[in-house]
Amino acid sequence: MTTDDLRATFHEPWQLRAAFARSLSDMYGREVPAYTTLLEVSHDVNADVVRARGADAERLGSIDRVTAERHGAIRVGTPAELQQVARIFGAMGMHPVGFYDLRDASSSSVPVISTAFRPIDRAELARNPFRVFTSMLVPSDRRFFSADLQARLETFLDARTLFGPELLALADRAEADGGLAGDDAAEFLRLATAAFELGREPVDQAWYRELEAVSAVAADIGGVPSTHINHLTPRVLDIDDLYARMEARGITMIDAIQGPPLWEGPDVLLRQTSFRALAEPRTFRTPDGDVVQDSLRVRFGEVEARGIALTREGRARYDAAIAEGATPEVWRRTFPDTEAGLVEQGLGWFTYEVTDDGAGAPVVRREPVVYEDFLPRSAAGIFQSNLTEEGSKDASQAGAERDADWMAGAVGRELHDPFDLYAAQVAASLAAAAHRLGVAPETLAATPSVPTTTSTGADA
Repeated sequence: MTTDDLRATFHEPWQLRAAFARSLSDMYGREVPAYTTLLEVSHDVNADVVRARGADAERLGSIDRVTAERHGAIRVGTPAELQQVARIFGAMGMHPVGFYDLRDASSSSVPVISTAFRPIDRAELARNPFRVFTSMLVPSDRRFFSADLQARLETFLDARTLFGPELLALADRAEADGGLAGDDAAEFLRLATAAFELGREPVDQAWYRELEAVSAVAADIGGVPSTHINHLTPRVLDIDDLYARMEARGITMIDAIQGPPLWEGPDVLLRQTSFRALAEPRTFRTPDGDVVQDSLRVRFGEVEARGIALTREGRARYDAAIAEGATPEVWRRTFPDTEAGLVEQGLGWFTYEVTDDGAGAPVVRREPVVYEDFLPRSAAGIFQSNLTEEGSKDASQAGAERDADWMAGAVGRELHDPFDLYAAQVAASLAAAAHRLGVAPETLAATPSVPTTTSTGADA
């Protein structure tokens, strides 16, 4: 075999990431047929938007990227399981970004903290932006779990194995070597996909129901001996149209679209919705030892529409607007209705690139930075909308302290700050554009009127 042949069989992290996203999507479609319908409708909506808007539809990412884009969601129980997940995603060039506390983001019982594993380099995001929202249970939080239940829950979690040694060894090798050769890559993808399939082992009925009385999310994490993909989310260019089309097909959607409202100004951050969790058959083992058939509602079909990433000041305005009420009227009072306004008020992130105007003169193009991360209130809203019961939460008890530093220690890796990543991306673009033009970077950053592509909510 020649060197070229060896290279041809070698899979770099981004190729593993793209292949894993496809493999998960195929598996999830087999397990949850309504997900396949969601993909079909998403593709139809995106095709219609591109036909109607042309190049303007790709202002926040090429249609190839949007079509391939997915985010998954998984749930684990312990720091040890989280560290193992980090090794698997690390093999695919995915890093922990952000800290999300869902315990206070919803009125219902959602006793988890979360991070997201995703690419952090601009070029890697363009190759494949697959991201996985990863939640971890907090058994020590007395608002949800008594000391006795915590002890029994931790014993159960410590006794299970979610990810086998062969999968973890391949993941470590891929991260160390910058990828895997053909046969090893195929085996890694097979084992990684299988690790997130819905378990077939009978569920301890009494144990599951005890946890479910506290939180359906807690039962989904700690009531079963395995983990699974909770949802797999495609990206759509018109989420309102998709919502209507899914309802027209007879698929019951949750009551609302989470996140910012539909309005005439620039799309910012993230809008999400889903179809309701479906009753899926599962086998249970009763206290008498009998194996019986029942069903669980734990997996649903989420879809998202992504907008412009906001600065810290922009995010503060967003949070205040959400608290006031996510209506178009509130948004008009809170945000400017053009991209130039976002730049002038320091609310949104934009990159700068020097191109040729066709006549040999350099032109600086300002392009919006896509929001790559998540909103805890929206995530909790999706979770809450798909729960069959509210669960129980004793607000009189003190919560267990958890923050980004704690999460970094739990995952055993640097926890990247999303705002720092966006700022670095913008700074790099300014430096490159300024170098080409022979000017200072701050000159470009202070010039919001540089030419841009035209679009709804954009300006020339």
